[in-house]
Amino acid sequence: MTQTAALPLLFTPMSLRSVSLPNRIVVPPMAQYTADDGVANDFHQVHYGKFALGGAGTVFVEATGVTREGRITNGCLGLWNDTQQRAFEPITRLIRSRGAVPAIQIGHGGRKSSMQRPWFGNGPLNDQDFARGEQSWQPLAPSAVALADGWLVPKAMDEHDMTRTRQAFVDAALRALAAGFEIVEIHMAHGYLLHSFLSPLSNFRTDAYGGSLAARMRYPLEVASAVRAALPAGTPLFVRISSEDGFEGGWTMDDSVVLARELLACGVDVIDCSSGGNTPRGATNANLQRAPGYQVPFARRIRAEARILSEAVGLIRDGLHAEQILQDGGADLIAIGRQFLFDPFWALHAAHQLGIDPDFKLWPHQYAWWLEKWDKGIKAREASERA
Repeated sequence: MTQTAALPLLFTPMSLRSVSLPNRIVVPPMAQYTADDGVANDFHQVHYGKFALGGAGTVFVEATGVTREGRITNGCLGLWNDTQQRAFEPITRLIRSRGAVPAIQIGHGGRKSSMQRPWFGNGPLNDQDFARGEQSWQPLAPSAVALADGWLVPKAMDEHDMTRTRQAFVDAALRALAAGFEIVEIHMAHGYLLHSFLSPLSNFRTDAYGGSLAARMRYPLEVASAVRAALPAGTPLFVRISSEDGFEGGWTMDDSVVLARELLACGVDVIDCSSGGNTPRGATNANLQRAPGYQVPFARRIRAEARILSEAVGLIRDGLHAEQILQDGGADLIAIGRQFLFDPFWALHAAHQLGIDPDFKLWPHQYAWWLEKWDKGIKAREASERA
């Protein structure tokens, strides 16, 4: 990684294996719950295409189920068949056509599978959901313990389930490459299957996959190793973790440092540092005070102690803050999530804010022509008012 002197770190290109990122700005996976039996549609093409048009360097497609029962909701994307793979191809072409890197997160919902879409309640499916045509299925988990009262009791995975699911991660990763994605991320966060193996709040096994920290890490590390072995050497592999559960007796930041070191040894390139989610109270840590950059300390510590590249996320709202995180060694990549939903041109606005694009040269030329005239008009009017 060589910094270009004229550019802020946020807009300095970065190489990961054989992939070149045009900048350090990442649109992280954000589930949209709008697929048709796991198949992407026109909404997804517009949704992801606009982030690439808006200047993001890397655009991650949301958590995508490696099996049908691994979907979180009836509306989640999947990547277990040819139809789903083909539906991703125009999306990856569109992202790449704007100079961004198409990436995808693959995962399994575990005991949080077969739940409501969030705008219908974000809880267990009920009669109203079934009346809307939603279907229910048997979740899988390390232990037969429901997320909370009223939630489906998952099946405790046996050897066959674990072997089949591990292979499903590998198959989905290979389908992702065939569909045109250049980066793969494994979802090990937010209470979903692999996180639930890691956390003592959800893993009560007494075999080789439960009990000690090493035993609880065994299955997630097996999945990471299998995916890494299947991917070409030039393909970067990310892992999203919940850095801590945020509850007494749960997964801790100390555990995450150990896990990150083991993932590095497996050939993982970047740790995407989130938190929480292993309760029905939401996707991220409900116990943290949610101030701008509230999860950056996780990425900073993983980077410093595990000696692996890290990605920071969590209410990073403007370019100046993102740049400062990079300059201070808090992370190597900056994930901008909901702020990109609010402003799909966040990256281009950040470039303007950081003073590297005063003339809209980074914007699509179809926009830049108009915006330059618009800006000159505003400045001329302001100058006349001051005179």
